[in-house]
Amino acid sequence: MGHADFRVGGKIFATLGYPDAQHGTLMLSPLDQDLLLQRQAKAFKPAAGAWGKAGSTTVILKLAPKRVVALALESAWSRRATKALLAARKSPTSRKRR
Repeated sequence: MGHADFRVGGKIFATLGYPDAQHGTLMLSPLDQDLLLQRQAKAFKPAAGAWGKAGSTTVILKLAPKRVVALALESAWSRRATKALLAARKSPTSRKRR
């Protein structure tokens, strides 16, 4: 499709460059999306149609604070990651045993 996407476990959690270079998309939960829309309405918009209702959120990169984007990316990653990846991320001892 011509734009970058970011995956965890084969699932897309974010994209850059759609619909243009000034935008990105985050695959958030509807609750996380709602919180962003309340607090950063100028920078974040729901994607069109059913995707937006399911939490897919468009971000206008130049308007979004970097820290907010970082937290939203972490949330999107966590939503798409497998249970095993989430457990490994939370438990440093589980990484030492492997």
